[in-house]
Amino acid sequence: MNNNSYFRSAVEAMAGYVPGEQPKMANLIKLNTNENPYPPSPKVAEVLQSFDYEHLRRYPSPRADDLCETAARLYGFKRDEVIAGNGSDDILTMAFRCFTAPDRPLACLMPTYSLYFSLAEIQAAPVMPIRLNSGDFSLPADLLDRAKGANLLIITRPNAPTGNTFCHRAMTEICGRFNGVVLFDEAYADFADDNCLDLAREFDNVIVSRTLSKSYSLAGLRLGLAMGSRRLIEGMYKVKDSYNVDMLTQFIGQAALQDQAYLRQNVAKIRATRTRLTAELARLGFDVVPSSTNFVFAAPPDRDGGRFFKMLREQAILVRYFSGETTGAYVRISVGAEADVDRLLKVTELYLQMRK
Repeated sequence: MNNNSYFRSAVEAMAGYVPGEQPKMANLIKLNTNENPYPPSPKVAEVLQSFDYEHLRRYPSPRADDLCETAARLYGFKRDEVIAGNGSDDILTMAFRCFTAPDRPLACLMPTYSLYFSLAEIQAAPVMPIRLNSGDFSLPADLLDRAKGANLLIITRPNAPTGNTFCHRAMTEICGRFNGVVLFDEAYADFADDNCLDLAREFDNVIVSRTLSKSYSLAGLRLGLAMGSRRLIEGMYKVKDSYNVDMLTQFIGQAALQDQAYLRQNVAKIRATRTRLTAELARLGFDVVPSSTNFVFAAPPDRDGGRFFKMLREQAILVRYFSGETTGAYVRISVGAEADVDRLLKVTELYLQMRK
């Protein structure tokens, strides 16, 4: 038997990205993967009901032209400054193919979205982690010094899993001074007070990525977008899969983007629930990081996030836990429907009373 590996050394050595758990449990309250508790726009249902399945015998638009044209108008870009992907993870894959290599390092925050590290491993690209300040997870003052030499700098804004955002003025300074590509991963931007789309219009080294999974309630569809200078987007088109966004997804995504009134309505409800959840957890003694997302990052009074996670799971309430010196004190709780949040808070209060 041949024991030699058939894999590239980088692939052989990597562990691979582990997505959020999708268990099949009875009466489960699922608050672990930041899914939207409300349904997609009614316009999505109209597309599904009226779509002629006979069209599926043909290939979709390879560049998702109508969808990208709609996104360009919505976000204030030209058509050739927008690209679509099979979720924002596909957008990230394109960016890593374009901008990272063994001699082109990645710089990113710590803690942040762990997929970045897997994508860098696939490219055999060095990673320059920039640890956020302890306590409030703010940006270190010497971020640009720590990122020096990187070809790609990813700033997750708002950040995951911490949920906090960073000063827009500081982002402008970073874009102007960083000698490489700055990618703002804005998966949660619709829940925040501002975004960095203006920087993608102002600077030729900036890309902003978005997803329709969170605020548009389309996690099951897989659709992402990126906006940036024509030169950067043109390069990303070179490395994308040929038909990376299927026909039905293009129609549905376009309909969802066109219903901004419904988006604002859902975002307002989630932000209101987020405020209540934050206040109630703080009342119970939790250390809650100020959130600009559809989740909260909260440490129980004893700062044992692992114990709290296990207790909730035993009660069929699923949240996300990230082990580690800094993140291990916390759990990440998606902002769910009001009834789910009520149940979470009730179980939490009983748990804390028992531990007194």
